[in-house]
Amino acid sequence: MKKKIIKYWKPLAAVIFWGTSFIATKAALDELIPTEIIIIRLILGSLFLLVIALATKRNLFIGLKGYLGIFILAFVAVFHLWIQVTGLQYTTASNTGWIIGTAPVFMAFIGFLFFKENFTSIKITGIIIAFAGLILLISKGDLSNIDLISNKGDFLILASAFTWSIYSAVNKKIALDYPPLIVTLFLFIMMELILMPFIMNGEIIFSVLSLSVIGWISVIFLGIFCSGMAYVLWAQSLIEMESVKVGAFLYFEPFVTVFAAWLLLNEKITFLIILSGLIITFGVIIVNADKMILKKKFD
Repeated sequence: MKKKIIKYWKPLAAVIFWGTSFIATKAALDELIPTEIIIIRLILGSLFLLVIALATKRNLFIGLKGYLGIFILAFVAVFHLWIQVTGLQYTTASNTGWIIGTAPVFMAFIGFLFFKENFTSIKITGIIIAFAGLILLISKGDLSNIDLISNKGDFLILASAFTWSIYSAVNKKIALDYPPLIVTLFLFIMMELILMPFIMNGEIIFSVLSLSVIGWISVIFLGIFCSGMAYVLWAQSLIEMESVKVGAFLYFEPFVTVFAAWLLLNEKITFLIILSGLIITFGVIIVNADKMILKKKFD
């Protein structure tokens, strides 16, 4: 019984870290530009994972094919993080938490197009419900308010949810034959190599040296806990539990973000925000519950 409880705490802790990461990013954006946040986060995360890999005597060699595949994955991941962090400059952490929850809906489309996964009426219903919640959130209850050009923050966060589905699809193709910890370690390192030519200058050194206490707490939290520790806990959970059970914990992420934004950033939690988020979450749950419903039907 005790072991089961410990197992469930691992994915829950990962989701809490990721849900709170938007708050830390908002705080870091007061002192750093998006690319600086990303590179610092990656360096801290890769150092953390390298220490774990060396301490557990992991084999760091995965072959040329594996390295090439992860390099492709790194390009997708860099773009995903860049538009997500940039989007956070123009929208609230609360909105981000809800909108990013649409990623599984995009994953359903990608799965249908590239992996020939079933696209049933249940999934379509869930997608429509989630999209309706998203429109309600962006429009604030008034459809005439919808303007993705002026409301570029929400649009970029929505785009980052789509790029996460692309990342997941590429990851499914090329990173299934290697240990998750090692894949993540080399993913971070290659993302750093991609970003280095655009970011390594005197300005970033000055920015890092000028960070306040809050700035340092934010980037350390993002690097060690959100990039490093959360990925390790998530990888361990996927080994110890069924993927469906682990994935279900992601539905807590928007609630964590909204609560943390209220607690740490004094962002208002309105009835409309909660209603929009619940509609989005309900739609996403329907999309992802489709396989379980079909399984029960034919068992």
